[in-house]
Amino acid sequence: MFASLFLQAAPASTGGITQVILLVGMGIVMYFFMFRPQQKRQAEAKKFRAALAKGSNVVTIGGLHGKVVDLNDETVTVEVDKGVRLRFDRSAIAREVVGKTTAPAA
Repeated sequence: MFASLFLQAAPASTGGITQVILLVGMGIVMYFFMFRPQQKRQAEAKKFRAALAKGSNVVTIGGLHGKVVDLNDETVTVEVDKGVRLRFDRSAIAREVVGKTTAPAA
């Protein structure tokens, strides 16, 4: 009885191996086009935030422009206007503005 069940089964083919190779290939493609670039961007952002210096003109993630006046291990104090200073986490600094001044025109 069991012999007749095994004889009715489909013959072994390379279809299973092809599917495994296809899945592995898709995983590799996803890694190189999605995960690896994201990791690079995170590493660059971490490196940028560690290299912040006083006097840099920066923009926060919320879009606030200002000049770095004080740095701490975890925080950055940004002057947005004369006498107006705001303290942010380092992770809230999005980018540095090069060639522009943040002082308002009087």
